Amino acid sequence: MATRHLYVVRHGAADPFGELTSTGEQQVHLLGKRLAHLPIDAVWHSPLSRAASTAQILGEHLTNAPVGEAPELVDHIPHVPATPPPAWAGFFDGFDATEAAAGAHLAESLTTRFAHPTETESHEVLVTHAYQVAWLVRHALEAPADRWLAMSCGNTALTALQFRDGTPPTLLLYNDMSHLPAELRWTGFGPGTRP
Repeated sequence: MATRHLYVVRHGAADPFGELTSTGEQQVHLLGKRLAHLPIDAVWHSPLSRAASTAQILGEHLTNAPVGEAPELVDHIPHVPATPPPAWAGFFDGFDATEAAAGAHLAESLTTRFAHPTETESHEVLVTHAYQVAWLVRHALEAPADRWLAMSCGNTALTALQFRDGTPPTLLLYNDMSHLPAELRWTGFGPGTRP
């Protein structure tokens, strides 16, 4: 039975203009070294520069894997809850029905393209953004649509999902930063206590 292995990662740490910082580049090189022993078939990335740069650096470590853009991986709001939790109310202020529908359409395109088995064994890296990582995990677990709000993802943290016929999707890893030294972990999060 063929298995589709997805290694889903958030881009490296970026500056306010969306370009990788030196910290982000270090994070990506360490992630590339971690993934280099796997039989990666392809690296797909969001069109945004921080993800494209991350994918190009990963390509230096995954020399047999072509690197390509996947518009479905672009940063977007995948689902606007009918009643946002109080902590998120300001975030969703101003989202109208058209914007919510566009986000839902992109989220559907993302899962349609990547969240299913393939006919042959495959290993793909998806370089995307925190909300898209959360959406793919939520989808794999068949959790309610609002659950993506409760999941955060660090820069270059690794999430591994498997899809095969006849079984539910498998979540192997979520937000794993073990390839990063302590000083490079937890970027991309707000302030708070970390384990």
